[in-house]
Amino acid sequence: MSESATSAAKKRPEFRNINAFTDLPSYSLPAAGIVSILHRISGFIMFLLMPFIIWMFDTSISSEISFGKFTSSFNAGMLGLPGFLWKLVALGLIWAYLHHFIAGVRHLWMDTHHDAVSKEFGKSSAIFTLAASVGLTVILGAKLFGLY
Repeated sequence: MSESATSAAKKRPEFRNINAFTDLPSYSLPAAGIVSILHRISGFIMFLLMPFIIWMFDTSISSEISFGKFTSSFNAGMLGLPGFLWKLVALGLIWAYLHHFIAGVRHLWMDTHHDAVSKEFGKSSAIFTLAASVGLTVILGAKLFGLY
């Protein structure tokens, strides 16, 4: 091997440790990466708030009296916390469910349609997932807060 061939083979890219203060603020995560991270976060939120979800479901279908208690907790509050805060928790759950569901359908679509998956499809489907989950959350949040 010649001298130039060995020197060219030795010049490989160097990967160094990432400095969180200097490198991460300038790093731009693609839309598909944001959807992937939010998919995990939304699943964790739903898992963490599962007792609250079960309580909401149980009190909403048990009887008329318990349904009245359920609706008054969103208006007057409960456990010393105002109803506005409980509505924000419910809005967070609405977003988590919608985002997790839409992103899950996106992942299932990409898993079953290998030929249709490309970088452009990944970007466009990620943008659709973000827009649809936020848009539906805004619509349902407006209903939750009594705007219509």
